[in-house]
Amino acid sequence: MRLPHPLYGLYERRLAATLPRDRVPRHVGVILDGNRRWARSIGRSAASGHQAGADRIADLLEWSEEVGVEVVTLWMLSTDNLQRPADELTDLLAIIEDAVRVLGATRRWRVQAMGSLELLPEHTAAALREVEAATRDVDGLHVNVAVGYGGRREIADAVRAYLRHASEQGVSIDEMAESFDVEHIAAHLYTKGQPDPDLVIRTSGEQRLGGFLLWQSAHSEFYFCEAYWPDFRKVDFLRAVRAYVARERRLGR
Repeated sequence: MRLPHPLYGLYERRLAATLPRDRVPRHVGVILDGNRRWARSIGRSAASGHQAGADRIADLLEWSEEVGVEVVTLWMLSTDNLQRPADELTDLLAIIEDAVRVLGATRRWRVQAMGSLELLPEHTAAALREVEAATRDVDGLHVNVAVGYGGRREIADAVRAYLRHASEQGVSIDEMAESFDVEHIAAHLYTKGQPDPDLVIRTSGEQRLGGFLLWQSAHSEFYFCEAYWPDFRKVDFLRAVRAYVARERRLGR
């Protein structure tokens, strides 16, 4: 529903006022989907769609701050996306590098890179690491940028990290097998030390996770939005949070 501009602002404010601060999600994961389809729908290049999507990120982070979210995880590039045509991938990686640098330059958000950075070109991985290091002391919204990320690979990396750590401590394979528990994986995920996502939002009308935060989202609430990511508005975000607040979270109980 597209409202006339004056009514749109009023609706936003009324919607925001209905959200109880003590019930908003602490951690929101967002699958930024639909950039290419958005561009195609208006006769523009894929790169222009990716740039329009990158330009929307700061808005989302501001909206998240306003309602009291503490952590936002942005899925910007999956491991599957690395198989895209070379020219599109080159443009996309350059856009991601610039977008992450812009986030870091604000000194407003603490940025953490998560994913298989070893699969990325060195200049992209270096840019992500630089921003992460430069914002480590920022006391603000924690922003995970998932680039070269795949949920199955994250779990495999967590198991490998646990096995290496246990081996360094002199633990035998039999002892590892006997004592192995889900907490050993949780302690070695990319998001270790962070709350699991309470709410996962996917744009573009697709109703699937596609491998996003597979382990962490076991008890998450999901919200699927029809808008392509570049068209995602504040009112869409507020509706997602309102839907979350209205649900009874049983957490498997």
